[in-house]
Amino acid sequence: QVQLVESGGGLVQAGDSLRLSCAASGRPFSSYVMGWFRQAPGKEREFVAAISGSGGSTYYAESEKGRFTISRDNAKNTVFLQVNSLKPDDTAVYFCAATLTFDRWLLTTPQTYDYWGQGTQVTVSS
Repeated sequence: QVQLVESGGGLVQAGDSLRLSCAASGRPFSSYVMGWFRQAPGKEREFVAAISGSGGSTYYAESEKGRFTISRDNAKNTVFLQVNSLKPDDTAVYFCAATLTFDRWLLTTPQTYDYWGQGTQVTVSS
């Protein structure tokens, strides 16, 4: 069992940067592949990025490569999402999620993940 708590969201202006954090507790953190998803009002939850248990492999949604950076600190049981050059279209609730499944072709699918945080709201004004 893993508990996930996101933080770092807020109201920002277009062009700003944010660093989202997700703190985990429970089973050894390094066992889990961690992912970030986001969900805008009226839209489906979409994949943003994922990172392997060791942090040695990262995966990004094609549309967001370059502006998003996922990283993790296993000593602190935390995964991060750095988002640069924020745009109004980035407005969404951002969720972190954990899975023991390491299949890169499945990491973009929400159903692959077993544990989810409550989300943190990011609002980008123009």
